[in-house]
Amino acid sequence: MPNPETPHRFGHVALIGRPNVGKSTLLNTLLGTRLSIVTPKPQTTRHRILGIVSRPDAQVAFLDTPGLHQDGKKALNRQLNRVARQVPGEADVLVHLIDGTRWTDEDQAVWELVAAQAAPCLLAVNKVDKLAEKAALLPFAAETTRERPYAAVHFIAARRGDGVPALLDDIVARLPEAPAGYAEDEFTDRSERFLAAELVREQLMLQLGAELPYATAVEIERFEDSPGISRIGAVIWVERDGQKGIVIGAGGTRLKAIGSAARRQMQELFDRRVHLELWVRVRESWSDDAKALRQFGYSE
Repeated sequence: MPNPETPHRFGHVALIGRPNVGKSTLLNTLLGTRLSIVTPKPQTTRHRILGIVSRPDAQVAFLDTPGLHQDGKKALNRQLNRVARQVPGEADVLVHLIDGTRWTDEDQAVWELVAAQAAPCLLAVNKVDKLAEKAALLPFAAETTRERPYAAVHFIAARRGDGVPALLDDIVARLPEAPAGYAEDEFTDRSERFLAAELVREQLMLQLGAELPYATAVEIERFEDSPGISRIGAVIWVERDGQKGIVIGAGGTRLKAIGSAARRQMQELFDRRVHLELWVRVRESWSDDAKALRQFGYSE
């Protein structure tokens, strides 16, 4: 039961950082469920993802963002950077994630973005469990914060959950006093239709080579619910005919493997049976086509 003498807090928290530092992994750990897709490849996250953590004394609306990156050659890259730059202005607290004791030019660009915001920013040094020289953490933190006034520094291992409860407590303490903004049982504002598309795209990122996943987009054409089962039809868009053959694979084996893995993840997340059909179609240079980006949901 909440303590009547403890004020309830509510606010929005932006998770920001360069690509592949663990923002989506941290969000999933905070939620205790898989909301944001996670792969080892940079720029897996392409959307603004809201994840809601509710507890007796607070409700925290986390915003997972695409990684801020310096390659803005295509319309899709520019859109991802727009989303990454817009979200910090909506937040009551910022969390800047970095990868261990590495500080890159992209990390500096993120710092310059958060330094322009009025909200307090916490530095979360992630993946500390993978560091061979943990004694370097404190000197690194001291050097990093000497001329960058972060509100606090947290050392975490998002995948394992190490340090995450303390980070959450610090976030809550900095939120404004306010009633909850969402129902207690909500964990996102995203639809199952959106989540289904993301789970297919996750498998494309995991099962295809280094470059091809970035040339793919997923569009849900059909999402029908019946008692105990969802029937979903999804189109995987690629940019060239040769890419279509790679996604399908010899005798359709690659496409079948992608569909089977995505279907299993959907059934776990939606808690019901899923019948999934996939098609692969070509739309030339879709990632540099503003109309295609709007069609595929990249206009938010």
